[in-house]
Amino acid sequence: MKSVKTLFAPTDMTKGAPWKSILTFTLPMIIGNIAQQLYNTVDSIVVGKYVNDNALAAVGSAGPILNLLLVLFIGISAGAGVMTAQYFGARNRKGISYTVGNAITVTIIACVGLIIIAAPLISPLLRMLNTPDSIFKWCHDYLMISLVGMAGMAFYNILSGIIRGMGDSVSALLYLLVATVINIILDIVFVVFCGMEVAGVALATVIAQCVSSLLCFIKLSKMTENFDFKLSYLKPNKKYIRNIIRLGLPSGLTQAILSSAMIVVQSLTNQFGEQFIAANVVTMRVDGFAMMPNFSFGMALTTYAGQNVGAGKMDRVLKGAKQGTLMAVGCSTAITALIILFGKPLMWLFTDTADLVNLSYKLMLILSVGYIAMAVTQSLSGIMRGAGDTLTPMWISLITTIAIRVPIAYGISYFTTTEALPHGIKECIQISLLTSWIIGAVLTTIFYALGKWKNKAL
Repeated sequence: MKSVKTLFAPTDMTKGAPWKSILTFTLPMIIGNIAQQLYNTVDSIVVGKYVNDNALAAVGSAGPILNLLLVLFIGISAGAGVMTAQYFGARNRKGISYTVGNAITVTIIACVGLIIIAAPLISPLLRMLNTPDSIFKWCHDYLMISLVGMAGMAFYNILSGIIRGMGDSVSALLYLLVATVINIILDIVFVVFCGMEVAGVALATVIAQCVSSLLCFIKLSKMTENFDFKLSYLKPNKKYIRNIIRLGLPSGLTQAILSSAMIVVQSLTNQFGEQFIAANVVTMRVDGFAMMPNFSFGMALTTYAGQNVGAGKMDRVLKGAKQGTLMAVGCSTAITALIILFGKPLMWLFTDTADLVNLSYKLMLILSVGYIAMAVTQSLSGIMRGAGDTLTPMWISLITTIAIRVPIAYGISYFTTTEALPHGIKECIQISLLTSWIIGAVLTTIFYALGKWKNKAL
């Protein structure tokens, strides 16, 4: 058994059985990602139970816009994480030091710029998306509070990504669990006891994420055995900023594409009315938990590939890719079965409205099979990103989202329009998403097999 000190120390994933290294690293990340998903889920449960279904719809409608605001930081986190993993595998202390310092500098600049640019655009964007008047103010309040507190969200994602890049997934988990507990307590205090409604859950999330980012700063300041955490490394360095952007921009653009598509589809979703908006929120909250193992295996394989590519062990990368993908597929198969058998009771956690529960479960069943396909996509994309090829996963996301998901959603809506269904069948959103997932898995497998990603290391 690992000692407490070893448990919270960086892990060298270039040694030992690949499957064991991947699984040991992944398990804390699954728990951590589930905890992170609890942020939005608890928000939804609290407003759904203690305010009303429209408040639940408001939190969901704000989600795609909030995700779009975060894409810049997702890119920085991805680039810094890959660089840290490869430099760690190569035992390059200076490289890690400059990567951490420059990632912090870029994040500070990005936070200030985003607040200045995005704040005036929130109301026009909500109007453009046909946000119902009944939930407009709640959506606006949620987004404005989240935007002002964006630094906490940004720094947690970036600093925890750096910590994971050095093989420590346990510390990031611990800080996230602390923040999750704080978030849950503040949700109840602000909404139930202070009557702050939707604004209360937004404020609770911001405070909790600021705590988690502060804990990450403290952790990094103590990891001096692997790099130097000094002010001198905060000075912008063209080489490292360029590599952060080169490696992170495709991941940021990928998330921007996905978020933009969600916003476009949200406009279609809003046309079906408040009940369908709320049902879609419930479905996507459960979906978020179902996707966590896939994302966790993908992130673990990114770190695994990065460290082993940095160490020059490509044969070990290939072996880990196979074993990690098989574990991810097995996990997603089990989750799909559980959703089919026990998914409906989960819907009752969010609302007491029977019609809303039935509709949510119906939408969930459509998506459930797609989790197996996403296990393949996330795992193999993680390997390619860790090796330094962040462009290929971006292009695949671009194709499956813009050329497949959005046209199919609107196409089904258009061709199923009748007098009784003026906007077509509501399931068009979920059918289009499932189709894009399956095609994405096929494309990712093909490009992984072609092997061009093997030559992209720093």
